Amino acid sequence: MVITTLSGENEFALEEAFRKRAAAFVEDNGQFALRQIDGAEADIDSLRQALTSVSFLTPKQLLVLKSPSQNKQFIEAYEQLLETVPEGIEVLIIEPQIDKRLKYYKFLLQETDFQNFPNLDQPALARWLSERARIYHGSLSQTDARYLIDRIGANQQLLARELEKLLLYATDITRQAINDLTEPAVQSTIFQLLAAAFSGEHQQTLRLYKQQRSLKVEPQQIIAMVSWQLHVLAVIKAADNRQMAEVARAAGLNPYALTRSQGLARQLQMSEVKQHINRLAEIDNKLKRSSIDADEALQQYLLSL
Repeated sequence: MVITTLSGENEFALEEAFRKRAAAFVEDNGQFALRQIDGAEADIDSLRQALTSVSFLTPKQLLVLKSPSQNKQFIEAYEQLLETVPEGIEVLIIEPQIDKRLKYYKFLLQETDFQNFPNLDQPALARWLSERARIYHGSLSQTDARYLIDRIGANQQLLARELEKLLLYATDITRQAINDLTEPAVQSTIFQLLAAAFSGEHQQTLRLYKQQRSLKVEPQQIIAMVSWQLHVLAVIKAADNRQMAEVARAAGLNPYALTRSQGLARQLQMSEVKQHINRLAEIDNKLKRSSIDADEALQQYLLSL
């Protein structure tokens, strides 16, 4: 019995691992050797049949079960089902999000080839981008890789697409090419906006705010994103000296978001972060209850930071 589990919140890395495994198996055994089942939707009889039926078309099969932990019937019978898998069937279980309190999770850890794909922090993402550029016969320095991450965000799927686009333009990726061919992510710009505000760079703060408004980002959206960034700062301040990867898991945040914000957090006391959150909440309430000038209120708030 060969069972492999792919798990983790890094959807891009998990999907890439699945594609490589499936492609290699099909190349060795033919297209009829691969079967995929939505484990969350299939009934118990369909799952049992899939796990025990040997095909006459090919001596080996790869059966892919996607998110079976969401199926109550499967969770109640997984040991019996998986222990009766005959020779010739390899099982690939894909569980992007799984409750670690379940006995099923412990079973997967102990009885299967368990591969976990966590989100990458900024240094790891930068190394990954540089290495991926090299694999595709290009070059991207880790310094410029970090710049690309700061500019468009830490979504690995988006970074992969943008890297491909940049490599089509030129094999040696420069910061100028990044500026010319990519659009800054709204979330990244909000981070830059707050960084400028906390540093007392008033002209830069106003310029970045007006840039957001020119991109049709509404004041309520800006409030929501600033609120999220302040939440990240509060999490960092509350973490004391704990490792950011551990804090990210506990708070349900991307490690990159925490790592990127550590510099800002060092400038502030927790009492100041709370004060900024409360003042932003007051502005949000006033906007909902009265007809104040949203742009003027937000700009004054940012300049006062």
